[in-house]
Amino acid sequence: MSAVIHLQSMEPAAASPAPAAADVPPAPESRPSRASRIAGALVAAGKAVLPPIVGMAVLVAVWALVSTFSDYLPGPKATLLAAIELFSDPFYVAGPNDMGIGWNVLKSLGRVALGFGLAALVGIPLGFLLGRFSLLSRAFNPVISLLRPVSPLAWLPIGLAVFKAADPAAIFVIFICSIWPMILNTAMGVAALPQDYMNVARVLQLSEWKIFTKILLPATVPYVLTGAKLALGIAWLVIVASEMLTGGVGIGFWVWAEWNNLNMSHIIIAIILIGSVGLALEAGMAKLAQRFDYRNQ
Repeated sequence: MSAVIHLQSMEPAAASPAPAAADVPPAPESRPSRASRIAGALVAAGKAVLPPIVGMAVLVAVWALVSTFSDYLPGPKATLLAAIELFSDPFYVAGPNDMGIGWNVLKSLGRVALGFGLAALVGIPLGFLLGRFSLLSRAFNPVISLLRPVSPLAWLPIGLAVFKAADPAAIFVIFICSIWPMILNTAMGVAALPQDYMNVARVLQLSEWKIFTKILLPATVPYVLTGAKLALGIAWLVIVASEMLTGGVGIGFWVWAEWNNLNMSHIIIAIILIGSVGLALEAGMAKLAQRFDYRNQ
């Protein structure tokens, strides 16, 4: 009896059961440290900022190189000094046709706003009609195809003959050249609407106004704003050429006047300014299009 008890006491103890997987506490999630987050942000910022800086540096280097071989083309340093002097008083007024560059830019922007606004008032509704009714589209497509490729400067004599004044003639040229992208993009947006939507509207016996406000307009807003973005770029491009020929106050006339004075530094400054204003207008319109695009909601 004592031997049995002794043998039982010598047996190894049974291993305790392993804890279930569910009982094991999960490892804490590894969060990036503050230093790694800052480093990631700096890398992302560098990728976004460095390529444009490199591109601009290459442009300035090529400009400086070319200016060394030309007696009339000023280099970046001379242009920068002229720009500092020019923008020290951009809103001076020395006469009806002698104003600072700030007034010239504002005058051009005012003409662009009028011409672009009139084009939007006419072009966008016309685009809806052409996209909605195939008979109108077949009737007006040849007219649009005929007039759209005409050069902006070809319209200027027509505007001068009709309005007998330079200012409304320039606005007319902006209107006639910027209306086509609005018409075509709006009509394209209406035509791209799935036919199922129109079938549902027909079953529900919706009025044309209901179809326009509840179906066509919300679905075609991205197309409309894309056309407006293209039209605004064309309007800003056209106004410079128009003002060169019509005279008065405006950035185009200012460039032409500086050419007559052989002031190449001011012409380069005007080119950079025109490009910057156009870039700002395009960025603003792109931001507006993104804001009202239902696909981004």
